[in-house]
Amino acid sequence: MVQAKTSRKGFSLIETLVASAILSGAVLTIGAISTMSLSGTRVNRRYETALSLIDKQLSLIDYVGIDEFVELGQMEGDFEEIEPVYHWEVVTEYQDIDSLYLVTITVSWVDGRRPYSLSVDTMLNGISVYIEVEISLE
Repeated sequence: MVQAKTSRKGFSLIETLVASAILSGAVLTIGAISTMSLSGTRVNRRYETALSLIDKQLSLIDYVGIDEFVELGQMEGDFEEIEPVYHWEVVTEYQDIDSLYLVTITVSWVDGRRPYSLSVDTMLNGISVYIEVEISLE
């Protein structure tokens, strides 16, 4: 009896399909991770811009003075030079301690259809309303 020599060269159809499915799954996973990473980077950049705008508002309030800023009355506005448009709002609350204000600055924007906001609280000193009087007892 003569045995037929079977020599296998290459891969079977099943092996090729399984390898293709595994490779496709890996490529799709890497693509999804890349997309999520880019989206996260874009959102992070928006938060950095909002924080920079808050810093500019705090610098302006510090330059003008908190008492003068409260008297001016402009407590909200828009940064329209930047896309998307960032809306800012400043809320000041006078504390019961002499010339101390709680300042809350909120910057909000809409990216796509989703709203975002960043809020910062700080305390600022104004001009003291108390006048020191020197009393001398003679």
